Amino acid sequence: MTAHPISETVASLMPRAKAELTELVAFRSVADPAQFPKSECEGAARWAADALRAEDFQDVALLDTPDGTQSVYGFLPGPAGAPTVLLYAHYDVQPPLDESAWLSPPFELTERDGRWFGRGAADCKGGFIMHLLALRALKANGGVPVSVKVIAEGSEEQGTGGLERYAEAHPELLAADTIVIGDTGNFRVGLPTVTATLRGMTMLRVKLDTLEGNLHSGQFGGAAPDALAAMIELLASLRAADGTTTVDGLTTDAEWDGLQYPEAEFRKDAKVLDGVELIGTGTVADRIWARPAVTVIGIDCPPVVGATPSLQASARAQISLRVPPGHDAADATKLLTAHLESHAPWGARVSVEQVGQGQPFRADITSPAYTSMADAMRVAYPGEEMQSSGMGGSIPLCNTLAGLYPDAEILLIGLSEPEAQIHAVNESVSPEELERLSVTEALFLRNYAESKKA
Repeated sequence: MTAHPISETVASLMPRAKAELTELVAFRSVADPAQFPKSECEGAARWAADALRAEDFQDVALLDTPDGTQSVYGFLPGPAGAPTVLLYAHYDVQPPLDESAWLSPPFELTERDGRWFGRGAADCKGGFIMHLLALRALKANGGVPVSVKVIAEGSEEQGTGGLERYAEAHPELLAADTIVIGDTGNFRVGLPTVTATLRGMTMLRVKLDTLEGNLHSGQFGGAAPDALAAMIELLASLRAADGTTTVDGLTTDAEWDGLQYPEAEFRKDAKVLDGVELIGTGTVADRIWARPAVTVIGIDCPPVVGATPSLQASARAQISLRVPPGHDAADATKLLTAHLESHAPWGARVSVEQVGQGQPFRADITSPAYTSMADAMRVAYPGEEMQSSGMGGSIPLCNTLAGLYPDAEILLIGLSEPEAQIHAVNESVSPEELERLSVTEALFLRNYAESKKA
C-alpha cells in the first residue's frame, strides 16, 4: 500500500473491521427457516442497521420484503448538489454444508494462514464491512463527498427475489446516479478487477413418480420402473459425454473475448484432482462466463447407510441452470422445463416446480464512473491496472436496478476471489483484499464526486 492518507486510515481501522466481521459472521443467517432459525437473519439485519446508525445514516429501516426476509436500508446525505451513490451488499449466506469438513467452526471468524475463515466472510458480510471502512476513511479525511444509500439484502443467496420486488414497488428508494455492487471479486488476489458480466440463473425442482409405493427389488426388480433410476437417466440427459450442457433449444457456443482464464490456473483454483478432466469445450472463460451451465445441486434418495433392497416409487432433484448474457432467464426456464418433461424415461410422471430465477447482467465498462474506479484501483493496487472479467455467479438485483434506473452506472467489485472458496467449506476472506478494496471504494467515491463537478 502507498502512504496515501486514505490508505493509512483504512490500515488503522483493520482491527476494528476484524472485530465487526467476527460479530457479523457469528449470525447463522441462512435465509431458509427449514435449515436455521429466522431469528439468525433478523439478528444480522439488526446488527447491520445499528452499524449504519452509528455512522450517522438517516432513515435506517428494516424493509420487510415479499419473500419474508428483511433488507437493511440507510441514507447518508452528502454536500448540496453532490451525486448519490448506492452501495450494495447482502448479509444472508449459503448454508455451511458439511460442518465437520470445516477446519474451524463456520460461524466463528478464525484467522489462519493470513486469511479470515468463516461463512460469509467474503460473500458477502465482508462486502458490508468494506462499505463501512470506505465511509469511515472518508469521514476521517475531509468527509464523504457524495450522498450515500446503503442496501444490505437478506435473501440474495436464496434467489427468491424479495428485494427486487420491493424495489419495483418503491422505485424512488434506491434511485442513485451510480451503484456499486460489492458482491463480486478480483480475478486473483492482488489484481484489481471489475466484473463486466454476470450469468443469470434459474432453479427448478423436478419430481418423478413411477409406482404407488416402494417395492422389494428382488421380487419386482427388472420389470417395475424405478423412479431413482429414471431420475438418474433424466439428469444424464442434461449433459453430453464431454460434460457440455445439453438442454434442448439452448445454445452453448458463445465465446468470451475479454480476460482469459488459463486452464492450469483454473484447475488449481477449482482444486481439480490430478488426472480428472475439465468438462465442456472452448476456453475456460467461454465455459464459465459466456455459456449456460447446468448443475444438479441436490437429490432426494435413500442414503447408503441404512439402505434397503427397494425400488423407489418417487425421486426428486433440484437443478440450477446458469444463464449467460444474451439469454433470457425466463426463456431458459421454459426450455429446461420442457426438456425435463420430454426426457423422463418409461413414461414416468413428471412435475416441475420453479424455486428461483434471476436475469444475466452486462455492465457498460466504458461509462465515466469506470474511469474514476480505474484511478482509484491504481492507487490502492500500486503497479496494477484495472482489469475486467466475467463472473459465473448471479446477482438478480442488478437487472432490476438497471431497469429501474437506466441512467445509473453500475459497477461490480468485491472480495470473492478464487481463494475465498465462496459457497464451499472453509470460505475465507483476504484481509489485504478487504483493506485494498476499502481504499479503492473510498477513493472512487472521492474521484466520482470530483468528476461530477467538472
